[in-house]
Amino acid sequence: MKPDSRKADPRGELPPYFNIDPDLALSQLGAPSTTAKFGQIAKACEAGRGDLSSRGLEADGSRQLRLFSTWEITKYLIPVATGHFRRVLKQNPDLPQGRSETIGGAKWFTLDEVLRLRAHFGHEGSKAKEYLPYRPEGLPAKMVAVANFKGGVGKTSTAAHLAMSAALDGYKVLVIDLDSQGSMTSIFGGKVEDEWQTVFPLMARHYATHLRGENQRRLDRGEAPTPLDDTLSEALKVKAQDLVQKTHWPNIDLIGAQLNLYWAEFQIPVWRMAARGWKLWDALTESLEADGLLSDYDMIFLDTPPALGYLTINGLAASDILLVPLGASFLEFDSTGRFFDMLHSTFGSIEEAENMAARALGREELNFEWDAVRAVVTRFDGSQQAELAALMQAYLGPTLSPHRQDFTALIGQAGEQVQGIYEADYRDFNRETYVRGRETFDATYAAFKQLLIGSWRRDELAQAAEAAQ
Repeated sequence: MKPDSRKADPRGELPPYFNIDPDLALSQLGAPSTTAKFGQIAKACEAGRGDLSSRGLEADGSRQLRLFSTWEITKYLIPVATGHFRRVLKQNPDLPQGRSETIGGAKWFTLDEVLRLRAHFGHEGSKAKEYLPYRPEGLPAKMVAVANFKGGVGKTSTAAHLAMSAALDGYKVLVIDLDSQGSMTSIFGGKVEDEWQTVFPLMARHYATHLRGENQRRLDRGEAPTPLDDTLSEALKVKAQDLVQKTHWPNIDLIGAQLNLYWAEFQIPVWRMAARGWKLWDALTESLEADGLLSDYDMIFLDTPPALGYLTINGLAASDILLVPLGASFLEFDSTGRFFDMLHSTFGSIEEAENMAARALGREELNFEWDAVRAVVTRFDGSQQAELAALMQAYLGPTLSPHRQDFTALIGQAGEQVQGIYEADYRDFNRETYVRGRETFDATYAAFKQLLIGSWRRDELAQAAEAAQ
């Protein structure tokens, strides 16, 4: 006779999925849902989102970046001893002097003031110290895409924190949200009314410009031109600068996104079918370049949708550096492998189709190229995932960054306060928690910055070699 499983359980309880009463289940089920229910849920989420996002806002509804203390500036932002920092301020009363919350208390500065102080130290201080970040003259901004078609891997938060890190480091940054969910836009407090304030008009303008060129060739052959509809005619008037919003960070600007941007995923293939010669994958790159944004910024971060659609293809084709966040789990490793397989198939197919025509016409062949491609482990728990992470490293080698972005209490606490790690005031945390939490993001940025500087240096040497010929 088998023992009674209930007696074997020291709690004397069955698992909760046994003995569910059908009538009780029915009473708690509620009425069937309709399409209208989705609208009700969406409105509830909108109200909640508005409530959450309003935390920390000013009275006029704007967002304001916190202040930075002398301790924080000399420890993290400007490599100078605290005593020397104070002496320089005393000797230069025209420099920002900060403000104290109490008599004789610590001095606090806005980031804009920190940038002015950094510029002063860069101009007047020791040339042996890196007061100003490395940036070769005469070279365009580096474009960085953060992508993976699996959600929940930390894609948007990684892109946002890298943008903030770069801003704190003194770089001028543009963030472009290509995801119609608009999470990156929310992080930076962007306001986007419709698709005409997203990258959509740049894509439409690129297609319209191609169509105008085709129409001129038709006219030259004596053929009737293809008329441009109102959308395309309107897009021709839009410049990338028209779409750029200022954020509460003095050196981070934004081109935002909202739900209507998803329309591009349907419209782009229609345009491509109508004009097979249109190079849709170049739309974003060439639009930003034509409008001079690659000269206006040091780096541009592209947050892509969690899918390999047309917007993601544009973001990847535009990027110089591709970062692929993933967790140290079998499912995320498996999904990321399939993502790279899809990248290989997609861009390989584009190259094959384009180069067949290029060879026939004796033109230069198309070859997509990235300065660096790295996978980055996020939300890492060394006590649970070290073995799997080591296995992933063994298979991916240098493609997987050896730095693991740890999950710390600071991440959870900052998320609850609707802000990035670098936007959190360290006084709201245990000092040890803050320092440890910041360390993992600082290390993530350091690994990225090494890629950035290496790729800029390669371009700089190539430019010098070309000039010497």
